[in-house]
Amino acid sequence: MSTTSRTNGSLYVHTQSNVATIEFGHPASNSFPSELLDRLAKAFDELSVNNSVHVIILKSEGDRAFCAGASFDELVSISNLEEGKKFFSGFANVINSMRTCSKPIIGRIQGKTVGGGVGLASSCNYCLATEAASIKLSELTVGIGPFVIEPAVSRKIGMAAFETLAWDASQWKNAYWAKEKGLYSKVFQTIDELDKEVQLLAEKLGSYNPNALAQMKKVTWQGTDHWGELLLERAEISGELVLSDFTKKALNKFKK
Repeated sequence: MSTTSRTNGSLYVHTQSNVATIEFGHPASNSFPSELLDRLAKAFDELSVNNSVHVIILKSEGDRAFCAGASFDELVSISNLEEGKKFFSGFANVINSMRTCSKPIIGRIQGKTVGGGVGLASSCNYCLATEAASIKLSELTVGIGPFVIEPAVSRKIGMAAFETLAWDASQWKNAYWAKEKGLYSKVFQTIDELDKEVQLLAEKLGSYNPNALAQMKKVTWQGTDHWGELLLERAEISGELVLSDFTKKALNKFKK
């Protein structure tokens, strides 16, 4: 898989020795337009049935933000409920593809992570991060809410920690807070250290019995079969809110 035009971002999949690396990128702090979310979901679906792949690394381009969430430009251009539901279904589809993927997913989180990016990290089976990997759920500040990603985030860090992030929507929490809550398993001072540990863990997992990995993956996501419907219902909530006068004003103010 290769890059697409930079306005729609880029997505590369590279496989070596049973380890597949998915790397996404976008000039706007590695945020996701809808097309890029679609491609990411398809990448997980394809790797799920690829017998030569035993483990997946999810990473983003550069040494700054890991992911700024959904595309702000697309968000402000939503003009009807159908567009709104489709837009917010993007992260729903990715989370469900990560959930049903038969391979364990390692998250390599090198920098700040906002909104849907926190949903991606929460949907990984094991996240490694740097000290710069602060997190924030800023959705309430622009008149919507982290509805689609809530099940994934709450499953990973618990409802109390989710509420801390969601209600205090302008507040960053640092990487050590995220580690304490269980989002990150380890935190490193530098990206070099992070990359070494990610590669080491991926190679170890890649050497294990793939059937055991697949069964382990099923066990860790037990009780989430209803998410196929649930996350799309949540996308509709956000799709309705984004059309409200309150949210349109908040988005325009944020844009300025």
